[in-house]
Amino acid sequence: MPVNPRHAAESKPAVQAAKSDAQPAEEIFVPEEPRWSLDEIILPAEVKAQLLDVATYSENSHRVFEMWGFKRTHKFSRRIGINLYGAPGTGKTMAAHALAKYLGRKILVVNYADIESKYVGETPKNIRKAFEAAKASNSILFFDEADAILSKRVTNMTQAVDVSVNQTRSVMLMLMNEFQDFIIFATNFIENFDAAFMRRISMHVKFTLPDENCRRQLWRMYTPLEVPHNLDFDELAKKFDGISGSDISNAMLNAAFKAARLKADILDKSLVFEAVENILASKRANSGQ
Repeated sequence: MPVNPRHAAESKPAVQAAKSDAQPAEEIFVPEEPRWSLDEIILPAEVKAQLLDVATYSENSHRVFEMWGFKRTHKFSRRIGINLYGAPGTGKTMAAHALAKYLGRKILVVNYADIESKYVGETPKNIRKAFEAAKASNSILFFDEADAILSKRVTNMTQAVDVSVNQTRSVMLMLMNEFQDFIIFATNFIENFDAAFMRRISMHVKFTLPDENCRRQLWRMYTPLEVPHNLDFDELAKKFDGISGSDISNAMLNAAFKAARLKADILDKSLVFEAVENILASKRANSGQ
């Protein structure tokens, strides 16, 4: 496991506009159109079924709360917090976008860098602004790399920054209690979550590395129809275990660029094998193996 979990995020395109120190916090939190749909992401059947349970929450809420009487026994449960957790590159961020798209709403993505302030006491204000922006725009609020925000509180406070960390956690808890809408979290490090946040999140969906069937589909998906190749997707799915969807995506692109550099007529499978082996070697080095 990396030393600093805040920096262990899955590879993804930047979705927030660059900001300077002078930029008002309100401008940081800008809703965007979701980038993926549920039909476009490849996940194990069990994970996709759990996502559909989440996605259909709104259309089933009248039956559950009104017709079946849960509005009396669960007065403050109309909000729903969903935590997507698991290994990097397994599709958590894509799934968050897909859920927002299924619900027909924009997504407001919040990364730790967007809310962290170099001034003690400013971070809680920025978190509040994120909630306000989501409510004002009727957007799905999505905290990426959420362990940086929902981590365990400091019990032995020795400096001002420790007090600020605990204040941030307290404000986050209060806002989650008040916010009667969807909140999505994603993390590679669920073990770092404070127990108070775990209790307030309705559902936890574990994302695992793709199985052989998913790997086969991913290899096909990330191989453009236009590229000439001699790849056998069954062979690739069987040969390389323990790789993520983002690993497959990166391997295909790296191999394609090498084939182009070599002026090759086709994308030979040996180049793809080499690209995957390089990725696996870097993972072993990163884990100290």
